[in-house]
Amino acid sequence: QAIRRIILEQFPEHGFYGEETGRTQEDAEYLWLVDPIDGTKGFVRQYPFFSTQIALLHNDEIIVGVSCGTMMDELAWAEKGQGAFLNGKRLAVSNIEDPDRAAVSVGNLKSLAASSGWASLGRIVERADRIRGYGDFYHYHLLAAGKIEAVIESDVNILDIAALSIIVSEAGGVFTDLNGAAVALQTRSVLAANPALHAMYLKTLGGHVA
Repeated sequence: QAIRRIILEQFPEHGFYGEETGRTQEDAEYLWLVDPIDGTKGFVRQYPFFSTQIALLHNDEIIVGVSCGTMMDELAWAEKGQGAFLNGKRLAVSNIEDPDRAAVSVGNLKSLAASSGWASLGRIVERADRIRGYGDFYHYHLLAAGKIEAVIESDVNILDIAALSIIVSEAGGVFTDLNGAAVALQTRSVLAANPALHAMYLKTLGGHVA
């Protein structure tokens, strides 16, 4: 409620879509996407992968993103065309193009596990140098900072990933769903990586993900 009040006091003509508040002014030119506690289970159990996610859309294009991981003391942000930053340091994805050297992090995978894409994911896992599940906001921060090469998830909500998508993109990465579609309000999966590996992994997955 506090985030919503502050934003709408400054921009009363803007729309607002919040995890706790729903969506208002659906025809507004600008739309704020806010998840005040992304990773609620982590927050309840006090492990450090919860965060606050705030993004701004202009005519359905994400133009600003802020991702705050309080317990890890990480604040990442990006503005379209202006780069991405973490605690004031400019971010850039890695330039590793060899899948045998890639570090890949996976998140929610229930839908992928139930699809024909599961075997395709296995081929990515088989070749990767490291497979981890850093989860939630954190593996996207690692990706944007060039510390891992890819993130794969199949069960997400736009409020979870909108801010992170522009942070990764402005750091030089490619951020789509698992079928290669651009991020939109309906997005439910993620393939995010540096450009070379994104193209390779997208071809491997082959559009088998529902």
